Amino acid sequence: MHTFLMFGKYSSNALKNASATRTRKAEHLIGRFRGRVRSMYAVLGKYDLVIIVDLPGIEEAVKVSAGLMELTGIAFTTIPAISVSEFDKLIQEI
Repeated sequence: MHTFLMFGKYSSNALKNASATRTRKAEHLIGRFRGRVRSMYAVLGKYDLVIIVDLPGIEEAVKVSAGLMELTGIAFTTIPAISVSEFDKLIQEI
C-alpha cells in the first residue's frame, strides 16, 4: 500500500452539501478501490480539507480523486507520500 495526501478545496455547492452521510459515502468510495482512510482533517488556509489515505497505487489514487470530485464537488490535489525513514533508505542508494 502507498500513502497519498489529498488536499481538497470546497466549491460553494460542495460546502452546502457537506454532511456526515456524504463523508461516509466518500469513505466507502475509497474502500471500493481497496483504500483505507488514515485520517481526515478540516483545515484553514489554501485548502479546506486534507485526507490521508492508503491505496494500492497511482491508478487507484487517480480513480479515487476523480470519484470524490464527482461525488462531493470538492476539487482534490493528490500527491504520493513516503515516510522519512523510507526516504532516508532511498537516498542512501545515491
